Amino acid sequence: MNWHFSRFKMLSTTTSTIVSTLPALAQAKGKLPTMEDPSRGAGKGIMETMQNYGYDIVMLVALLVVSSMFIGVCYHAYTRYSEIHTGRSTWGQFGLSIAVGAVMLVVGIWLLSKATGIL
Repeated sequence: MNWHFSRFKMLSTTTSTIVSTLPALAQAKGKLPTMEDPSRGAGKGIMETMQNYGYDIVMLVALLVVSSMFIGVCYHAYTRYSEIHTGRSTWGQFGLSIAVGAVMLVVGIWLLSKATGIL
């Protein structure tokens, strides 16, 4: 029983030594990174800078919307392609799905670029 207690004491001493040296290891070497300016520039005041950051956020959301549209079109084309092999669909329907998906992507990109141009 005494052996277990001495082992626990040694483990707690080692753990406390490691924990006490962690803050010294975690100190930053040099300066912290600075925040990057928005794509339109820093602006002349805080409001203009915040508007420029808002523009960047809207552009990121627009990129995510177009990406999800592209993934949706690809998924639909893939399921249409798999239906060809089971006999539930034809190559003409597959081509029509691709054409309609491409037109939807072009229209979506055009609408989102017009919408972000308003900002």
